[in-house]
Amino acid sequence: MKIRFIIFFAVFTASFIYAQNMPISYDFGEKYDDRYKYSNLVSISEDGTGGTVLVRSYFTGMILKPKGYFIEHYNKDLELVSEYNYKLKGPDLIEGYLKNGQLYLLFLDYNFETMSYDYIVHRSPISDFNFTQEKLLSIRSDQVKQPYDRNYYNRNFSSGFTTTALFNDDKSAFIISTHFKKGKINKHNIYLFNASLKKIFEQDFSKEIEDKNYAFENIVVSPNMERAYIIGKAYFKKKRFSALERKFQYELIMLTKQGATTQNFDGPGKYSESLKPILRDGNLICVGFYADRKDNRYNGLGYFKLDPITLEVQIRKYNPFSNQFMSDKFGKEDAEHVKNLVFKSVSFTQDDEILFNAEEYFVTSSVQANSSGGRLRVERFHYNDIVSAKLNLKGEMLWARNINKAEVTQGDGAYASYCSYTKNDNTYFFISSSAENPQLLNNERIIFKQGLSRNRNVFVIQLDKHGKMSYEKIIDDKEARLPLMVSKPLMDFNDNAVLFYAKRGTKKQLVHVSIN
Repeated sequence: MKIRFIIFFAVFTASFIYAQNMPISYDFGEKYDDRYKYSNLVSISEDGTGGTVLVRSYFTGMILKPKGYFIEHYNKDLELVSEYNYKLKGPDLIEGYLKNGQLYLLFLDYNFETMSYDYIVHRSPISDFNFTQEKLLSIRSDQVKQPYDRNYYNRNFSSGFTTTALFNDDKSAFIISTHFKKGKINKHNIYLFNASLKKIFEQDFSKEIEDKNYAFENIVVSPNMERAYIIGKAYFKKKRFSALERKFQYELIMLTKQGATTQNFDGPGKYSESLKPILRDGNLICVGFYADRKDNRYNGLGYFKLDPITLEVQIRKYNPFSNQFMSDKFGKEDAEHVKNLVFKSVSFTQDDEILFNAEEYFVTSSVQANSSGGRLRVERFHYNDIVSAKLNLKGEMLWARNINKAEVTQGDGAYASYCSYTKNDNTYFFISSSAENPQLLNNERIIFKQGLSRNRNVFVIQLDKHGKMSYEKIIDDKEARLPLMVSKPLMDFNDNAVLFYAKRGTKKQLVHVSIN
């Protein structure tokens, strides 16, 4: 049975936090038993009739190993309609999505018989699961340790073969980049497919990698599929760098059937970082961060408007971080450095102003002793501060705010980080924390920490159209006995709602949150 709760209470206020009622309501779906205690959510999609399809990779055995994919289908009332266990070991799942009632799972697999890396799509109707397979690409190569590489900071181009697949925001199209290097052979190809797996075109990108290696991060595709715009880091091959100096520049690559065109954004004393390409009403815009020198610190937001045909830069705007932003983050206006920011989302207001969101993300590692007396290298993934900024149509920054939080995980990052939703010029950030309330640092700053409790609260932080901040605990840990995967939501822009998957151990449920 569903339990419906409506929230009507004011938030705790400090001098800079304005009390108000959050326009939030939520529904809990029924709790269901689940046979797989250890799993990761890899895909969540709307089924076309108001329902939801989720795909999880699951692990079993004394030593946990991946054994397959568990698929759940829920109706619009958050009721579990069907489950399907797709037992499949070996290939690495890259992405899953729904298109016209069919579930598509894109895998990368190594074929020992042909000595090649193969991109293979497994697809099935969701009404009656029966998967078939289709090979999209096959690239001959020796097997390498890490062929699929999307690490933000340390790309490896020396392994012999690297590849990346990137989808646009609505998953109507995707590119596959393949880079094979052995001896004098140095081949880089890029392929564009639509969601129905039709290859739109392919381009030989080998000429562009004579002096640079490319690590692609974001794409946007024109509505007619004639152009694909890719943002990536271009790593210089034949330059010497100091230990802290950045070894790359951000570039925009436009692909068409006729060829490839590139544009970089760096100028004297300005170095771009974490850019996102946007197509809006026929305009091509790139927005992100910039630095005043060639190291890993950021100094503000960059805005670039380009001709979508020639890539000529029409507007170039640099906005330094404001005193308000630095005070939000550090409690003072200077002395500290902003770094490790990764793009998260972008949206538009009713007046076509840009709301840009990012997160402070980095990885640390250490060596620990294990139970048998050996040494084990452990990686920790840090999801820290939220950065939000608003820019007008000229690229001028209207405001920028920093929301302090500190989260670290060694495993599934779905419960960490955050997601955001924009409605009526207000942006709502959903975070999950075991702490009962954010910590008040002083009269100007608060910080959300993980806390020590096993259960988690769900907070919403609101930034209004002027950048004024408020927050509220919308779901108490006594109500939400299962933690929500706040960083992997399903956004419903038609009904202004966000759907979250909640799971712990052998229990699971859906939680539907409406922004009223």
